[in-house]
Amino acid sequence: MELRNYGNTGMKVSTLGFGGSEIRDASRADVELLLNRALDAGLNVIDTAECYGDSEEKIGEVLAHRRDEYYLFTKCGHAAGVDGPDWDAKVLAQTIDRSLKRLKTEYVDVVHLHSCSEEVLRQGEVIEVLQRAKEAGKTRFIGYSGDTTDALYAIQTGVFDSLETSLNIADQEAIELTLPEARKRNMGIIAKRPIANAAWTYDSVTEEDYAYHYWKRLKELQYDFLDEETQKVVEIALRFTLSTDGIDTAIVGTAKPDRWQQNAALTAKGPLPQEQYDAIRARWKQVAAKDWTGRI
Repeated sequence: MELRNYGNTGMKVSTLGFGGSEIRDASRADVELLLNRALDAGLNVIDTAECYGDSEEKIGEVLAHRRDEYYLFTKCGHAAGVDGPDWDAKVLAQTIDRSLKRLKTEYVDVVHLHSCSEEVLRQGEVIEVLQRAKEAGKTRFIGYSGDTTDALYAIQTGVFDSLETSLNIADQEAIELTLPEARKRNMGIIAKRPIANAAWTYDSVTEEDYAYHYWKRLKELQYDFLDEETQKVVEIALRFTLSTDGIDTAIVGTAKPDRWQQNAALTAKGPLPQEQYDAIRARWKQVAAKDWTGRI
């Protein structure tokens, strides 16, 4: 597994990381098998959030004994069971403490503000909560998770060490809008949703489906490789994301014990040929509508 420098944090992260959103409905046995196999195969980044059901608890239960073998990231901002509104400073502080308890750790490596609006960021209180958590040793670094101009503002504040943002074959706004600014500040950069929720695999979706917007975009983009078998498309999608300048790691979520190793084998093939990468970018620039902004 290739390792890349994570901005100015001193961390060297695996190019493929694990996203914890999908394990909320998985059995403890499957999660234990999945995560331990992933660590054994070279993964060293695990990303979760306060609002991913019992994801934090499951990660803590099955991996607390291997805490020194991986970097642990979580996100905060949503009350998710704590009394009070989202983005309230007191709620934010409580959820950070709750995350540490759930994850069975004294600290995480990064706490990201989770899809926080520019309006809330400008008020300053949520940033102060994260800074105090860092000063108290509850997190080594602080970050922002989100997209569009909200993410751009967060980057330009200069207070964040890390950016987690959507980037894939159906979501490329960040390549020009936010990644250059993040790179200028030597931030660590995570690509979330790197395979576009495998939206091309659906025959049809409703507007309520999580993959709807990507499905709709891909119908218009009509990349020629979308006709390939599923695993080949996953390979191209993953390698496209990881070939983008500035991306340090791509977070893929799964509840299937063998899926991570399969994805790791695909990324081991390295960057996409430049001609293929450029063709995907050119098609995006030709087709993408102005409202095809980064998806939270």
